[in-house]
Amino acid sequence: MQYQSETPFINVNLDANCLSIEFNRPDALNALRPEMLSEATRLVAQANEDDRVKVIVLRGAGRAFSAGVDLKVLQGVKPQGGIIGNVFDKPAEELAAAIRDAGVPVIARAVGACFTGALEVALHCDFVYTTHTTKFGDTHTKFGLRPTWGMSQTLPRAVGQRRARELSFTARIFTGAQALKWGVANASFETAEALDEALAATCAQIAGNSAEAVAAMKDLYRLAETEQGIRPSLAGETASNYDISDTDERLSAF
Repeated sequence: MQYQSETPFINVNLDANCLSIEFNRPDALNALRPEMLSEATRLVAQANEDDRVKVIVLRGAGRAFSAGVDLKVLQGVKPQGGIIGNVFDKPAEELAAAIRDAGVPVIARAVGACFTGALEVALHCDFVYTTHTTKFGDTHTKFGLRPTWGMSQTLPRAVGQRRARELSFTARIFTGAQALKWGVANASFETAEALDEALAATCAQIAGNSAEAVAAMKDLYRLAETEQGIRPSLAGETASNYDISDTDERLSAF
């Protein structure tokens, strides 16, 4: 089975039982476009059919994991109730489900920047490795938007309700060192090189275990979360409950 990306905005590589899926828009800090989310979903699904793949790593080319959604894609889109709509929400929901339903662990290598939509994607992964100086943030409120990819559920699960509310209400930026302290990240490193060395060791440890047992453990954790109400997209159920009128103004000022 060969892995080949169908968009230049995604790189893919299989090495030592680890499938690397890389956002590839380094000049734009890997700002997310819908086709990037869809292609990552397709590759995760393909990996599910390949016994060679024991771990999947999501990463970004260059100096950032991802700055979040490319707001230029939203030009001409009028958000309703702070929701950007299915141009992003549908592929994002499918990627979140693919990550959670994958038969192997998915690790986010969050280096440089990991904002808003990218943070939502990372929080759906099984765990996160980062560096001390990486910048994280949930900036939905800054732009008059509200999360529909699961942030209101995954962030408090990671950091607790009070910390999550503070981060979302203020749109405050926090570091990789704080992400580790608060529970967003599993490990934080001084340099990207140190991260990659530890990441390779972790992938090798996972690959050396029973693939069937790892898959079973992942499924049990997924079931536990599902029973407690994790649903990546809540847009359709609550859209009419929120009147957010300044989204266009805030997006146009970006």
